[in-house]
Amino acid sequence: MNDIHQNVDRLEKVISYKYNDRQLAVEALTHSSYANERKLNKIACNERLEYLGDAVLELVTSDYIFRNYPDMPEGKMSRLRADLVCEGSLSESAARIGLGELILLGVGEEHCGGRSKPSVTSDAFEAVIGSLYLDGGMDAAKKFIDEYVLDDVEKHSEASDPKSALQEFVQAKKLGIISYKVTDESGPEHAREYTVDVLINDKVYGTGKGRNKKTAEKNAAKAAVGRLRCI
Repeated sequence: MNDIHQNVDRLEKVISYKYNDRQLAVEALTHSSYANERKLNKIACNERLEYLGDAVLELVTSDYIFRNYPDMPEGKMSRLRADLVCEGSLSESAARIGLGELILLGVGEEHCGGRSKPSVTSDAFEAVIGSLYLDGGMDAAKKFIDEYVLDDVEKHSEASDPKSALQEFVQAKKLGIISYKVTDESGPEHAREYTVDVLINDKVYGTGKGRNKKTAEKNAAKAAVGRLRCI
């Protein structure tokens, strides 16, 4: 098991955490395919820790959204949380700490590209959260989640629907009326590019480009939100 203990060392270094019980880290990094091939006890893989980590992640994320977005309605809170903890987002977070290279995989899963599968890396990421929770309590788990999941919430809250984000911001601050204006169309008919300005009370706050008006409006709204948050 020298390799797995070296991997635990690498994990500890990357996330700046020293395990009291290193076996929890070993379990978090053990995929079910590895356990199955070596006929290990089913609970030796990371599925149970993934189950626990998922619950801890949802609680910490829900608490963060509730406290930091006091004017956000429940429906949008749920959508933002879902975006933050979805498989795609968690696999990106896993990639940031090189988690795919640290997982113990069975030969078959390895040959199928398991180290880069979002389903594998996102589950392992949640298992790490579970291991941190058991080893160091909520503080250890929350620190990890804050650093690798909640470090750029604004990107998620505005990327999917920047026009709604702008509308909510402007309404909350009572800044005025929003309007969008196409200021330029260029390129051949099959590859048109539109330029759109977003205005608040007839003052331009953002400009966006896109292959259609809808995309250009979204990019303009995103630019406007970024500008307004810096004022």
